[in-house]
Amino acid sequence: MPASQLKRLKASLRDQGVVGPQKSKKQRKQASKNGALKDSRIHRNAALQGIREQFNLFDVKAPPRTKYEVASNKTVGGRVVKGAVTRPGVTKGLGEENRRKTLLVEMQRRKKVGGILDRRFGENDPTMTPEEKALERFVKEKQRGSKRGSLFDLEDAEEDGQLTHFGKSLSFDKPERADDFNEVDIEGPDSDSPDDFLKERPHKRRRLSDTDATSEDSMTEPDSRPARPKSKKEVMEEVIAKSKLHKYERQQAKEDDDDLRAELDRGLPDLYALMRGPPPQAPSLPVPNAGIAGMNPDRLALLNGKERAQADREYDERLRQMALDQRAKPTERTLTREEKLLQEAQKLKELEEKRLRRMRGEPEDSDSDVPEQVHTLNGDDDPDRDEADIFGLGSGLTGESKSRQLDVEDEDEFLIEEDLIASGSELEASEADEPDNQSSEFTEEDDPEFVQGLLSREDIGREGLNLSKGGDGVSKEDVAVGGLAYTYKCPESHSDLLAIMRTVSLEDLPTVVRRIRALYHPRLASDNKEKLGRFATILVEHISYLACQPEHPPFQVLEALIRHIHSLAKTFPVEIGQAFRSHLKALHEHRPTSPTPGDLIILTAIASVFPTSDHFHQITTPAMLCMAEYLEQKIPRTLDDLAIGTYLLTLCLQYQRLSKRYVPEALNYTLNALLALSPIKPRKETGSFPHHSLPESIRLQDSPTSAPEWERLDFWAISPREDDITNQTLKIRLLCSHLTLINNMIDLWAEKPAFCESLDPIYSVLRFLSGKSCSGKLNAAIKNSISTTLEKLHQGLRQSLAARKPLLLHNHRPLAIKTSIPKFEESYNPDKHYDPDRDRAEMSKLKAEHKRERKGALRELRKDANFVARESLREKKERDIAYEKKYKRLVAEIQGEEGREAKNYEREKRMRKSRK
Repeated sequence: MPASQLKRLKASLRDQGVVGPQKSKKQRKQASKNGALKDSRIHRNAALQGIREQFNLFDVKAPPRTKYEVASNKTVGGRVVKGAVTRPGVTKGLGEENRRKTLLVEMQRRKKVGGILDRRFGENDPTMTPEEKALERFVKEKQRGSKRGSLFDLEDAEEDGQLTHFGKSLSFDKPERADDFNEVDIEGPDSDSPDDFLKERPHKRRRLSDTDATSEDSMTEPDSRPARPKSKKEVMEEVIAKSKLHKYERQQAKEDDDDLRAELDRGLPDLYALMRGPPPQAPSLPVPNAGIAGMNPDRLALLNGKERAQADREYDERLRQMALDQRAKPTERTLTREEKLLQEAQKLKELEEKRLRRMRGEPEDSDSDVPEQVHTLNGDDDPDRDEADIFGLGSGLTGESKSRQLDVEDEDEFLIEEDLIASGSELEASEADEPDNQSSEFTEEDDPEFVQGLLSREDIGREGLNLSKGGDGVSKEDVAVGGLAYTYKCPESHSDLLAIMRTVSLEDLPTVVRRIRALYHPRLASDNKEKLGRFATILVEHISYLACQPEHPPFQVLEALIRHIHSLAKTFPVEIGQAFRSHLKALHEHRPTSPTPGDLIILTAIASVFPTSDHFHQITTPAMLCMAEYLEQKIPRTLDDLAIGTYLLTLCLQYQRLSKRYVPEALNYTLNALLALSPIKPRKETGSFPHHSLPESIRLQDSPTSAPEWERLDFWAISPREDDITNQTLKIRLLCSHLTLINNMIDLWAEKPAFCESLDPIYSVLRFLSGKSCSGKLNAAIKNSISTTLEKLHQGLRQSLAARKPLLLHNHRPLAIKTSIPKFEESYNPDKHYDPDRDRAEMSKLKAEHKRERKGALRELRKDANFVARESLREKKERDIAYEKKYKRLVAEIQGEEGREAKNYEREKRMRKSRK
């Protein structure tokens, strides 16, 4: 049976020597002399502490019992130890003590301002005894006093006889100077001769020897009394006096140097004159007459007898030379023909790249939004040109034609497709007369159409003002507009323009517009730009107004106005764009399925003024949506509805000429139109597209053989007509137009991946039209056109199917499964990371350290919060106890005082009763 706790405790005390036989008085005295008593006391305390820890097992935390032996990094002394124990009580006690020293002090000083901070040496050091503290303070005080006293101490412990350098005197074989601190030296400025004092001033300070000091004392004080030590005030006065003296000497030397330098500078010009030698004598010139000294040389020559005609010819020649003279450009060399062609090709390439980026909807650079200024090939970009040259009027000399041809057709170039107008119309005649009108789209200065009509008949015949290209005389249009006024007021509204047109024929409207633009050019006045901006919006409104009039205007007039709008759009894009958008908004909100001829002209002008290939454009995109809305929602009931749809269908294909986007509304509309114009209604639906039930009156009857097969559709066919023969002719033209549009669709969408699925319904409709039931009622030209279109579509479908490739899996080489030989570590530690990636290992190490530090910080914060709560509770209890004690004391005092007064009252009452 094991021993009890008491027996084990007694045995431990005996083993450690804490208890045992007591020592005699003699042994204790001997131990105190040897110092063994003190050592034994220390040993006894350590033994008692060890025994307490051994028997108090509640302060020891043992690790949990493990079932299997595992490797661990909990080591003691660098080796793995089983059963490592910890003492949480000791750790908690140390933490509590540290918080009492730091956190408790901060809590007590909280909300307190001021106070005395004890900075005495050793005051907060518990390891120093009071004697050591006093000694340390005494030493620091002595050091501070000696340091303060030596600041102005002029004496030195070392006594050198004289200043020497390597054992040699620095007096330079001159009599030794007196010391700087000599009283006689200090009294020098007060003597009778200041100059003598400056001469005797020592250049170096010399330390006085004992003999010098005694001789000095004998000179100043004849008696043998000891010298009085100088006070601090006297020493400072000496130092200040010497400092002022040295400063005065430096200023005196600087003034002497300045005087010498000024004297040398005064003699320097004479020295230079001697070095140059005598100057050469200037030749004597005749003295001119004072009256004609400031006269112009040309006027003087006329007075001397020069001929007037010769002077005028010289003046004209000089003026002509100045007009033709070009400013030199030293930074730009003359380009060769090949370099010019390369530059133009590069410019066109950049423009095409920008257009393709806009078509794909890719973002452009910030500087690409600003269009580059396009210069003419002659390089005339002088900003100070004459205003007449700006408008192409010339400067009184024979001008040259500046027309140029465009090598590549730009998408912004103004073009009206031949499919949109009637053949043999007046537009083709005007194009034949003016073949170079489209070549001047960049600048107004080089546009002969802009200048045409600005001159009168008399001015045209004058020499130097002939603007005709061939120089043969006056053009036909110039003769027609010879009677027009040269100046017109710039219209402020559409009603003002209509008021101007009351006195002008419709054919002269382009000339009036040209003259208004010339008269109100932005370079002529500051407010002309605003006026022309309003005038541009008025022109947009006016082309719609003209197209809606009962009297159909000539198409070349509308084309000329659209050209003017196109030219003005380069200067006023915002105003013209807003005008077009407002018109499109009205079309969409009020008449989406019943557009007027003015709306069609507006849509045509949009295609001519703005780029139609952009992925998104503020004007062309809404215009395209309006046309698609009509083609999708409008069911034709009359021939004019069908003609309007055909025109909008043509515009849709014109809009997609460059971008080649698929428009399903256009395809569905043309298929329904072909079925509506077919002589016989199909028995079943042909093709997968939405079919519309159209009236039978639209169907084509027996087509006359004398009808013009390929005459283009007239723009004014959108107006209703009552003549049956004309209606049959219009039906044939509509049918031929749709066949032409189908050919354009095949060419436009031939490269689409879904070409077969998109255009397969057309194949079914054309097969129906070429069948026996319909072909018998169509003339030979229409049947030939249908068969040609059908063959072209069949060939396109076959090529599209042949170009398709079946879907295949990626033909990759089989990849082997990654294998790696396991890497064994002899000294493997599961708590250590063996990541081959150094960066990832460092990052994981940093994360683990951050996590560990965060947990430790949270643990310490919780302990601090608990400590603060305990201290706050303790302080509150102390305050409550003090309050309770004070309360009880006050209550006891009051009760005692009341009892004493009550006893006095009773005593007084008894005394009064006894007196009675």
